[in-house]
Amino acid sequence: MAKFLTLCFLFVTYYPLAGGGFWESEEERSSYLDLVWEYHLDNFNSRNYSRGVKILFDNFEEETKKMLVPGKLRKAGIKIYTNSGSGIATPKELVIAVIDGLVQRGFKRKELFILDVSEHDLRSSGFVPPLSKKTDEVAFVGVPVYILETKKYYDKLWYHESPLPSQSQLAHATELIGDYGEQLGDTDRKSYLPKPLLTDVDFWVNLPIALDNRILGITGVLANATLWAISNRDRFFVSPANGPIAIAEIAAIPELKSGWAFSIISLERYQFIGGPIFNSLYTRSEPLLWMSINPVILDALMVKRFKYHKKENGFNKTTRSNQLFNYAQSLGVGHYNQNRIQWIQLPQK
Repeated sequence: MAKFLTLCFLFVTYYPLAGGGFWESEEERSSYLDLVWEYHLDNFNSRNYSRGVKILFDNFEEETKKMLVPGKLRKAGIKIYTNSGSGIATPKELVIAVIDGLVQRGFKRKELFILDVSEHDLRSSGFVPPLSKKTDEVAFVGVPVYILETKKYYDKLWYHESPLPSQSQLAHATELIGDYGEQLGDTDRKSYLPKPLLTDVDFWVNLPIALDNRILGITGVLANATLWAISNRDRFFVSPANGPIAIAEIAAIPELKSGWAFSIISLERYQFIGGPIFNSLYTRSEPLLWMSINPVILDALMVKRFKYHKKENGFNKTTRSNQLFNYAQSLGVGHYNQNRIQWIQLPQK
């Protein structure tokens, strides 16, 4: 274990911040890692998402005594997932409900931002206005949208550094993820980190989608906050040795983790095989919202569902996700022991 930890931190560069984060200490954050909130939706319309998020937010504040209100920076971020195309993206109704919940707690819309990778995918998923509107505003329901591929939101001081795979391996990686990452010619050892989530927020929330990934095991909560928020990401989709370590290292960066309030994942649509490229034949739906401070346990719960549906449909139910979970757990990101879960089942009100 000691050898592994030395390897991990050799490749990550940290620059300390002035001030704190949403979590006052690692001990405070760790004390809530066993909690998983579950809310049952009647359906997937805006009214039900709004009610669900309100109850989740209220109960989160009650359980943790952490208020989702503006702090000294008066800024909050929302990381979404649109990189598999419009067929399976973070539901707009969920994003609107989260925005409304934060506005009700004192944020102005201009004090919030939505963040993801690709302008094309953000536009096709409805988070950026269509070109036909001929507007310069890059916003969703009045909230600014930060597009990472513009490279405006990376800073040369904040990066993850690791050895690169060969060009042949990179070519194999692009077969797995399509055109969602950087160009093959980018051989830089550095992957720049999303500065707004590190330095510019009182807190941020993660709204991922869960998809099978034959290299990582899952493109879900952990991947959305890490690989789908950095530059030069293609190299980490090459083999089980690269991606899981990078995800765990990035998720463990103190400044990222201390501002990461929680994740909410909707089971409105998830894909149990063939991802991260969207394939409607292998998607399932359940009327559930899950919320947790612990991203590892949420991904583990989704992998359990992947295995069930794979078995039911005659596919090999094994995944590679345990390596990812082991690395993340060893670095203090969270645990994946489902026997430790303290479920908070929320009634509809």
